[in-house]
Amino acid sequence: MTRPPVISYFSQYLYEYHKGVRLLFLLTMTPHEAMAVQKRLEKESVDYFIQKVSLTKVNVFFGRSACIETIRHIVTRPLVDLTPEQDFILGSLLGYDRIQQCERYLKQVKQVSNRLESVH
Repeated sequence: MTRPPVISYFSQYLYEYHKGVRLLFLLTMTPHEAMAVQKRLEKESVDYFIQKVSLTKVNVFFGRSACIETIRHIVTRPLVDLTPEQDFILGSLLGYDRIQQCERYLKQVKQVSNRLESVH
């Protein structure tokens, strides 16, 4: 029996976490897969946060406690509905390229500004 791809990524991410390569991780998976991941995270004393996406998907964030606590405050709605600032912080915490995050932020801010101008 083969493991679902997300579980393979999870094992690699746990390795990176324990080696200190990254501080925060995000995986999207089924609720069933999330139950197995949750058990493993608890067994290894790794902090996590699970966000329901739909009936068939959840986002599992895991990593350093301060990062997870920050995520609990920032990720209060679906990821596509985050403010540009929340999106920027999330991407930065996940270790995405800083310049790309800045460019993404500026693009989102411009889109929000354009929408506000078109309303008036």
